[in-house]
Amino acid sequence: MNTIYPLKFQPVFKDKIWGGRKIKDVLGMDFGKLPNCGEAWVVSGVEGNPTLVKNGFLAGNELNELVSIYMGDLVGDDVYDKFGDEFPLLIKYIDANDWLSIQVHPDDELAAKRKIGRGKTEMWYIIEAEKNAELISGFSKKVDKETYQKYLNENKLKEILNFEKVENGDVFFIPAGRVHSLGPGILLAEIQQTSDTTYRIYDWDRIDANGMKRELHTKEALDAIDFKVAEAYKNHYKPVKNKTVSLVSSPQFTTNLLEYDKPMRKDFEELDSFVIYMGVEGHSVLKWDNGEEEIALGEAVVIPNIINNIELKPLGKAKLLEIYLV
Repeated sequence: MNTIYPLKFQPVFKDKIWGGRKIKDVLGMDFGKLPNCGEAWVVSGVEGNPTLVKNGFLAGNELNELVSIYMGDLVGDDVYDKFGDEFPLLIKYIDANDWLSIQVHPDDELAAKRKIGRGKTEMWYIIEAEKNAELISGFSKKVDKETYQKYLNENKLKEILNFEKVENGDVFFIPAGRVHSLGPGILLAEIQQTSDTTYRIYDWDRIDANGMKRELHTKEALDAIDFKVAEAYKNHYKPVKNKTVSLVSSPQFTTNLLEYDKPMRKDFEELDSFVIYMGVEGHSVLKWDNGEEEIALGEAVVIPNIINNIELKPLGKAKLLEIYLV
């Protein structure tokens, strides 16, 4: 069997009622004849929406097929034992040209109870935010189920939600159960568990191209919502050039930021996981023993667990998100 290598994939593009043109105009991805594009799935093992390898001798293969063939060599032994042939993360770029629905995702326990696969914890890294852009994360004050339902029924849900102004480089961790939404003028990178389960709570009374309102999941959402108020909804971190800076450390995934203008060497000898790099600014070159691969803004590369030592070289200045499981 030939040795597996860092993998890049053909994106899966998603036409969304709230999507725009930035995935093409800013990230440089051609989403074809779609009128707009809300999401580009750049690493996906989601059933029915797999990404296909676009580089090297494995070109054309689905991600989960490769997990089943290479197992621990690709994802790590512990990861393979836990997740089997399903790649555990879904990696996206999102362009919000309008408000997304106010929504919530189930956790692993509720998803298992409802037999819908895994839960969905996610995080956002803001690549580009227009002036006064904002998003919703969690509640602004303590409420219970009854109070929440009263505000929802009276079409006053916004009054109890936490709105956040956003800027380039902001990070938001969205654990399963947290009510959330993105507002217009935001381009971001999203890391999430492999799941496509979303409970839509409110859709701004929006009508689609066929004159229909989108389906709401009011009842399903109720048992998924975490009503606790967080002390802070934005993740605070201090950027340090040419260092690995922690953004999120959770049971679902770990994400770091590399902002650098000189080469960096990485050693993954002690890590039993794949590593993903996402381009969020500039261009980088990834080098390993048997080759090299460019990582541009809007691209992602999956480094197999079997590769322990790499060098990252910026072309000018660059920013990468570094993602893995522990």
